[in-house]
Amino acid sequence: MTTELSEAPAEAPSKPSKPTAALIGVLALVAALGAGHLAAAFVGINASPYLAVGNAAIDLTPTWLKDFAAGTFGTADKTVLLAGMAVVMGLLAIVAGLISRSKPMPGQLLIGVFGVFGIIAVYTRPDLGQVSLIAPVVSLLAGVLVFRALHRAASAPIAPSSSRRRFLFAGVALGAGLAGGGGQLLGSRKDVEGSRGAVGPLVPARTAPAIPADADFARLGTPTFITSNRDFYRIDTALVVPQVRAEDWSLRIHGMVDKEVTYSYADIRDRPLVERVLTLCCVSNPVGGSYISNAKFIGVDLADLLTEAGVRPGAEQLFSTSVDGFTAGTPVPAVVDPGRGAMLAIGMNGEPLPVEHGFPARLVVPGLYGFVSATKWVTDLELTTWDARKAYWLQRGWAEQAPIKTESRIDAPSGAAPAGKVRVAGIAWAQHTGIAKVEARLDNGPWQEATLSAEVTDDAWRMWWTVFDATPGSHTATVRATDRSGYTQTDQVADVVPDGATGWHTITFTTQ
Repeated sequence: MTTELSEAPAEAPSKPSKPTAALIGVLALVAALGAGHLAAAFVGINASPYLAVGNAAIDLTPTWLKDFAAGTFGTADKTVLLAGMAVVMGLLAIVAGLISRSKPMPGQLLIGVFGVFGIIAVYTRPDLGQVSLIAPVVSLLAGVLVFRALHRAASAPIAPSSSRRRFLFAGVALGAGLAGGGGQLLGSRKDVEGSRGAVGPLVPARTAPAIPADADFARLGTPTFITSNRDFYRIDTALVVPQVRAEDWSLRIHGMVDKEVTYSYADIRDRPLVERVLTLCCVSNPVGGSYISNAKFIGVDLADLLTEAGVRPGAEQLFSTSVDGFTAGTPVPAVVDPGRGAMLAIGMNGEPLPVEHGFPARLVVPGLYGFVSATKWVTDLELTTWDARKAYWLQRGWAEQAPIKTESRIDAPSGAAPAGKVRVAGIAWAQHTGIAKVEARLDNGPWQEATLSAEVTDDAWRMWWTVFDATPGSHTATVRATDRSGYTQTDQVADVVPDGATGWHTITFTTQ
């Protein structure tokens, strides 16, 4: 008699619950992003897939949406973008997990699509080389492999594997966090603030004019004449502020020049420095907006550097490039004219440029909106023609020529004021032309000329104030400025695109 031994049937794999499946997708995503961020620390932090996709989103966003974001969220627009990306990617990761409860392949494919987008975003970045593709490739592999491993663990028979599964999931979450944190730490390992601090005091050979006591009416509600570095507006396309040490920086001037020249930071630092009081204004500043500030900039005359290179006839634009790939085109006449005062600035309000404002060096050209003249973290200047090179914003429908328009703003009162004598105050600007007169009116009444602050330079803003008799109730105040050319700002409302907003600033306030 023979006895047949039968093997016990193997337990069939279980299907992960919906919450577990969703968690698998999310953990695979964070593992992919963490691994990619860590790899990017060694090949360029902007190669991090998360940041590269974010930068691509900024570049591809339609102008109207950029304006909406800047107008709605101000300088927090990039934070909102990153948060929005995180939400969208998280939702897609959850979907990847849910559609893969039976088999891991659908989720792996969706994670793979994420990876491909990251590779494309890094490949198209102008400031990254081919070696930077290592980061998104590592991210893709990490995401796919982690998704597969977690799915296999979750599909194993439940009883003997539950503790192991929990340990594995927790380990992936911890590892992703450590990878991402390590990448952030390593990616910012350059001691840029240390380099900035080592520059030492910047003592200009030519100082700016002394600022008189009545250069502002801050006690009456206007801004201070000099904007602190902390409060100076910041608008740029940099998702991550470039980290460049002074000792690693250089500026190349080439193109339509007699000789190509390259300057180190020490070359610029050791030249006779000049200090100028200059107001900068963003072309995205709406009527009455806050994207305008005033500072003492220290640097060297850009015209001198260009003269040393020798600008050839026919050069139409100075095509400037930032270390992060941003480009701007400035009309050559504005940068070669010694009377214009265009600068390669290395200092701001008595100290080296703050990192977020362009350290080690930036361009500052009086009288032109920043998108054609104020490249931060500048590292390359090419003399060329308008047809040969198209700068970042010119490709997106903005103007080639962008002189700052004569405008004015009301800063006080804000909200409510006591009835009777009501003081209305604000600022006006017409850089490189100068403000001649400011007028205000109450409730569409007659125009009343305002008192102006002392003029320090025609490249800086001026403050103004006047007083109206206001009965209790709701009122409107309107302002307009006239510059030294005799032009009075128009009441015709125009959008910021393509060359700056126009219109009269009007506020509503209540007296009681």
